[in-house]
Parts: sequence; structure tokens; C-alpha cells
Amino acid sequence: NNRIQKFTSGGAFITKWGALGSGDGQFNYPEGVAVDGSGNVYVADSNNNRIQKFTSGGAFLAKWGALGSGDGQFNQPQGVAADAAGNVYVADSNNNRIQKFTSGGAFITKWGAYGSGDGQFYDPRGVAMDGSGNVYVAEYMNSRIQKFTSGGAFITKWGAYGSGDGQFHNPWGVAVDGSGNVYVADWNNHRIQKFTSGGAFITRW
Repeated sequence: NNRIQKFTSGGAFITKWGALGSGDGQFNYPEGVAVDGSGNVYVADSNNNRIQKFTSGGAFLAKWGALGSGDGQFNQPQGVAADAAGNVYVADSNNNRIQKFTSGGAFITKWGAYGSGDGQFYDPRGVAMDGSGNVYVAEYMNSRIQKFTSGGAFITKWGAYGSGDGQFHNPWGVAVDGSGNVYVADWNNHRIQKFTSGGAFITRW
């Protein structure tokens, strides 16, 4: 539908914005959404290869990005997250990297390259932050989660291809709660898995 919809925590509709296109406030396959501490909304506008920033009510504020592999450019950005300081992290999927920006879109740093080693990626699609500033990345093709510092230093990883506890089949989304627990949308296993911040399996459904 190429739009963002906003609801109460109970699911009551509040507002919506967006339509198919490449203009300000328009979208072409929006895949990721995040909210910062000030209530600003960031959208990974995947097929337009950009990030758009809005007020909590949907008023357009800013945009950045274009197709490419340079700093601040994207190739199918999918996941987006914001930390407590308002920095924005983007899973730049087809460039196999994470990019970090200020809340206004100024490039800060990047990390990652194609591969399966520590700190490398193969189709990263989900990104999330915890309260300590650590970054969690869901890798669709490597079927794992990687954890980094806010500057991109590798901390740990977990997961492998499979359907057992702690295994994944194309994980796509990742989120972290206030206690640091990590939730993963294990896409082709049709389930959610929950882990500690260090990757220890807790439960699934």
C-alpha cells in the first residue's frame, strides 16, 4: 500500500500517510520503520533507496540517500533503527553493510562487507538497538544474528541454518525490549524466537 499507518497500542487507527511515488512523503516498497526518543519516524523507502524522516503525525521533515555504494547511498535499504542519542542505523541490504547517520542524515560510519565471517554480511535485513547502544543485525542469507557496539565493533553472533532452538531459516526482523531480550522474526520457520542479549535461547512461538 506504500504508506505508514499509526495506531494506539491497542490497535485503534490514528492516521496514515504516503502513496506510491518518489516525491517527498511518497514511498516505493517501504520495508523498515523506526521511532526515535523525540517521536520522529524514520522509514526505509527500499525501492527509492533512501531514508525519509517524519514527525509522529506524518509531516515530512527530511530525506537522504540514492542508489549506489558510496557513503550515504543505498541498495535496497530494509531495516532501520534509532538509538537514544537519535543516531540512525540502516541495514543496507544489497550493499551488505550497516550505515550510521545523525538524525538529520549526515553520514557517521559504516561497517560490513559481503561474506560469512565476523562482521561480514549476506543480505542484512533487520537492525535493532538495545538500551546500552549495542546493535543487533538479522542476516537473511547467513541465518544468524550479529551483535556490535554502536561504532560497529563485533561483539558476538549466534544462529545457523535450521529449525531447532536458536537456529534460523532466513531471519528478517529483530527487536530488543527494555530488559535487553532479543526477539527475532524467523521468517521461513514461521515463528518468533526470544534470546538473551548474549544470544542464549529463551523461548519460541
